[in-house]
Amino acid sequence: MLKGFRDFILRGNVLDLAVGVIIGAAFGAIVTSLVTDVFTPLIGMIFTAPDFKGIAIGANAAGQGGIRIGNFINALISFLLIATAVYFFIVVPANAIQQRMKKEEKDVPAAAPTRDQLLLEEIRDALVRGR
Repeated sequence: MLKGFRDFILRGNVLDLAVGVIIGAAFGAIVTSLVTDVFTPLIGMIFTAPDFKGIAIGANAAGQGGIRIGNFINALISFLLIATAVYFFIVVPANAIQQRMKKEEKDVPAAAPTRDQLLLEEIRDALVRGR
């Protein structure tokens, strides 16, 4: 029973998933810091109020009641900023690297067929002619 558990844990997919989750959590902290510490203050400089949690529809003069949409607006802006950061700092560079690798693969000339391959082609051609 323990051997089966050990085999399960040491299987490649489980280890890859664990590494991905750990790196994802660390990367999430980096992106959150980028949004919170860089982008949000920039929005605050432009619009004078980066925090919209006080916005409510139908609230009275004291700010009570009504539909509080401010937190939703904050979450929406945070999501859009995180998506923007991930796209421009991860997706765009990764796509550029993949395109460069594909270009390098196309530049490599195909290897000449080996003697065995040539003989197999001759046999195939002879069999096709013999039909």
